[in-house]
Amino acid sequence: MDGALTASGPVQSLLGGRVRLRQPAEGLGAGLDAVMLAASVAVPTGGMMLDAGCGAGAVFLCALARLPELRAVAVERDPLLAALARENAALNGWADRVEVVEGDVADPALRARLPACEMAVSNPPFWPGGSPPPRAIRAGATHGVEVGLDAWARLLAGALGRGGRAALVLPAARLEEGLGALRSAGLGGTEVLPLWPRAGRAAKRVLLRARRAPRAPNTLLPGLVLHGEDGWTPAADAVLRGEALEWMGA
Repeated sequence: MDGALTASGPVQSLLGGRVRLRQPAEGLGAGLDAVMLAASVAVPTGGMMLDAGCGAGAVFLCALARLPELRAVAVERDPLLAALARENAALNGWADRVEVVEGDVADPALRARLPACEMAVSNPPFWPGGSPPPRAIRAGATHGVEVGLDAWARLLAGALGRGGRAALVLPAARLEEGLGALRSAGLGGTEVLPLWPRAGRAAKRVLLRARRAPRAPNTLLPGLVLHGEDGWTPAADAVLRGEALEWMGA
């Protein structure tokens, strides 16, 4: 635990201060992607979610803040990040609502250690433009990318109970890869939600939400415009303050 705290920066906040978060002093910190992915979580009261590759815990923390009856299991390969995720859960008073499991998404034995979940989500590691991450996290991030999306999708699919859904947030350039990975894992009927930086601009991120229907057709949704003339659009600002992301036909 001390090692994780030594490597972390000051306490930051998400969702307008509803979530307190320490992140590694060096590396790729959580931001918009994590908040948007957490806003996609929808489970029955008292349901369970999986956060695969949780890092410092931003995704599950934002989901727990919005859904007071939600429970979570999170998977992280890096022991220091796993310890930091546990510390962040305690920092917010939610240590009893989440279990952080140390494990590798590519390990087939990992699935047996996880409970059945109503929703399974992941923000797989990547870096834009081929630029490697800072040296302090390069080994872990490189491993995450080299594993490929198939392993991530298999873990999400394997954790889902009956009627469960899986969600990924990805760079738009990985859309085709993400759709293929979900289908190969036995998931389909995928809803694709583009995140437009501004109206008329190409999407840089996409959210994918799939279910156990590998033959069902995919749906391209209208998407969410993030920025307007005066900053965040009202819809994006609502998500950043902790409201659920609206999916067509949710």
